[in-house]
Amino acid sequence: MQRLFVGIGTFSVRYRWLVVAVWVIVTVISVGAFPGLNSVTKSGNSGFLPSSSPSIKAAHLAAPFQNSDYATLTLIVARSGGALTTQDQAAIDQVETTIRADAHVKTLNDTGISRDSAARQAMIQADVSARGGGTADTLVSTIRSQIKQASAASGLEMHLTGSLAQTIDANASTSSSEGATTNLTYLFIIVLLLLVFRSPLAPIVTLIPAAFAFLLSGPVITGLATHLNFSVSSIASLLLIVLVLGAGTDYALFLIYRMREELRRGLSVHDSVIKAVSTVGETIAFSGLTVIVALLSLLIAQFGFYQSLGPALAIGIFVMLLAGLTFLPALLAIFGRAVFWPISTKPVAVQPAGLWGQISARMLQRPVLTLIIGVVFFGSLALGRINTPSAGFGNSSSSSSSADSAVGSDLVNKHYPAPSGNITETLLHFDHPIWDNPASLSTAQQQLSAISSVKTVLGPLTPNGIPLTVDQLTQLHQILGAAQTLPPEEPGALQSQVPPALYNAYRGTAQYISADGHTLAFVTILKDGGSGTAEVNAVPALRSAVEKAGKAAGADQVGLSGANELSYDVNAISSSDLNHIIPLVTFLIAVLLAIVLRSLVAPLYLVVSVVLSYFAALGVAAIIFVRIAGQDGLNFVLPFLLFAFLMALGSDYNLLVMTRIREEAHFRPLRVAVKDAVSITSTTVTTAGLILAGTFAVLGFAGGGEQVQQIGFGVAAGILMDTFLIRTLLVPAIVVLLGRWNWWPSPLFHRSVLLEGQANTSVDDANQVVAVPAE
Repeated sequence: MQRLFVGIGTFSVRYRWLVVAVWVIVTVISVGAFPGLNSVTKSGNSGFLPSSSPSIKAAHLAAPFQNSDYATLTLIVARSGGALTTQDQAAIDQVETTIRADAHVKTLNDTGISRDSAARQAMIQADVSARGGGTADTLVSTIRSQIKQASAASGLEMHLTGSLAQTIDANASTSSSEGATTNLTYLFIIVLLLLVFRSPLAPIVTLIPAAFAFLLSGPVITGLATHLNFSVSSIASLLLIVLVLGAGTDYALFLIYRMREELRRGLSVHDSVIKAVSTVGETIAFSGLTVIVALLSLLIAQFGFYQSLGPALAIGIFVMLLAGLTFLPALLAIFGRAVFWPISTKPVAVQPAGLWGQISARMLQRPVLTLIIGVVFFGSLALGRINTPSAGFGNSSSSSSSADSAVGSDLVNKHYPAPSGNITETLLHFDHPIWDNPASLSTAQQQLSAISSVKTVLGPLTPNGIPLTVDQLTQLHQILGAAQTLPPEEPGALQSQVPPALYNAYRGTAQYISADGHTLAFVTILKDGGSGTAEVNAVPALRSAVEKAGKAAGADQVGLSGANELSYDVNAISSSDLNHIIPLVTFLIAVLLAIVLRSLVAPLYLVVSVVLSYFAALGVAAIIFVRIAGQDGLNFVLPFLLFAFLMALGSDYNLLVMTRIREEAHFRPLRVAVKDAVSITSTTVTTAGLILAGTFAVLGFAGGGEQVQQIGFGVAAGILMDTFLIRTLLVPAIVVLLGRWNWWPSPLFHRSVLLEGQANTSVDDANQVVAVPAE
């Protein structure tokens, strides 16, 4: 294995200018010629659920009102301070005619005038991506330009809202958050590296490979997602920033610190780079593989949200791994000792260990006490997770309140009877047209209204807030036909038969009764108006009650669609995936650790240490976000991503510390080898941990939304505990206690018998902190 990394290091040093040129040219061409990551991201959460989930079945029932293959928009027009005039109606008609003329617009259904006569809305369906980007962005931009001109000419307030418009505005907000996150991450890393290296060039050399890897990852992920047909979550782009930059900086620190160590031992610049790659390269490679394996394991998840995160982030880490093993060594070979200027890299005989190395060495003099205190401390933190509920699904990002879609949504809520709060849509399908048995309308309305948790039911008998009787509705259908076919303005020939108010009310039933009459939709407003944990957990009981009500009305299929229903299904599928994937990831990473450490014992306690760190981090997150900040609960995605990141990234430091202990154990008694290794790697581990934790904390500050904040701060807390306590105190304490059994059944297990004998001959030697080159 070492020959492979010697070869990689030698190649990168010998052909350093070629390596740098290839990375620069490929990245520049890829970024310029291929679309960015946002072109393939998927922001619709319901689309990530399996087809068997109740929310998806409800969406299929809603197909007569909304074609799931099309993106949806809502045009809302209002007159401030008065009713719409005849001239206003004509202006709206003209706007709708213009929108209908667009080749991508498939349907435009005007749902009529509001009860206060001051607003009018239309539902639009278009054959563009519901995720936005490309033609979808162009369509929304075109329509908004058209309604802006019409608004200026007529004095009407016109806005475009609905699912697609909100997604596009949220994408714009996310892009802004990504820019802020990227800039803050770069700034944080540069400042910390300046403090650590005290060199102006070291931070730049450290960041260049990570920056290029991040830039190149976008086009690579986009191309592979397009050709291999896998989805990419919208949150992946935010996580990619911190993951690639954070992990990339870690890999760079591993190499740079080892290069500096070899320079101080007297090696030349090129030899020190090759030596660093040959020793630390294996650690970096297996560290990257552990992260990639953990992320790719998400592919077996049922929840598409996890599936859409795994491949994209794994590709980003793979690109970063290539950069760390080729691009960075080439840069180090080019700049040489200048990387560390003005700090001297001349050979030194004796230099004391760093501060944390000294603290760790003293703690290791009492390994049993250190281990007991650590387990009790982390176990106590883990108790904070007890009785902490899971919160409902929240958006990772949202648009600004001043965005056109947000203003339009407020206008719809102002003029149409769709109160804010806990709102669900009940869908009833009948095997015969409802007009064959109109009494089913009133039965459904009464049965739904009788449910104890329901406050208000809006449906075909209350379109646009105007009440209709079953007899009136039946007569209007006989006279006017399907509501979907009626023009916004009542023809003069019908005005003698149908008053304008009733005509407008009947047109509003198009959103409640399908054109074929087989499907009814009801807007159900619940007494508990929130969307917190209690309301989400009440979904099964509500579904059962609605199922009974639908059957009483004669429906053969019943569905319930809403934010809380979606959250419940997401939480359920997420918990199921968590129970299946955690054992798999744990096993796979244990196998990788066994391969690189040549031991069957060490992986056992290393994996347990990461699991302990994981539960402690969950407890800290519960204490901070739920007990202190008063949030409804831990977001469903946090336990999953926290485990994946801590298990994978925590293994980085496991490998760095353990491979160095193993390296030193070939020549020294184990207790001395542990002290030497911890002293040598302590600064590397603590610096890398601070940077990685800091990048996730930046995500928490700049990412926006409770979901992203919990992920950012939760992972950051876990990494800090893992870095300063688990890797540099608990794990070394276990190594000391187990002795040569750490290496069973490798040859080092048998060789350690001789070294332990040497250690027993001199307690003083064993307790001495060996002078090592400072980090």
